[in-house]
Amino acid sequence: MSEVNLHEYEAVYVAQSALDDEGVTGLNQRFAQTVVTYGGQVISTEPWGRRNLAYPIKKNFTGHYVMQRFQMPAQGTNELERFLRLNEDVLRYLIVRTDE
Repeated sequence: MSEVNLHEYEAVYVAQSALDDEGVTGLNQRFAQTVVTYGGQVISTEPWGRRNLAYPIKKNFTGHYVMQRFQMPAQGTNELERFLRLNEDVLRYLIVRTDE
């Protein structure tokens, strides 16, 4: 029954280029833990690697791009956005609902 109110989302975020592979992995794990805490589940994680930014963000010219696909109730996305917004390692993020 609880499957009914789960929605599918994609989140793409750019982490600071100063992070090493362990730092990016840790960030991905904290993201996944936040999804699970609010009743969701991570479907897939796709690290896109370090790429050049179109313009400098907080003096960064490159960043680690990561895409996460996940399912969770709509109420949890507010906390997920809060996590990404307040995390100093995240330069930019975008969360899109894909099941509409």
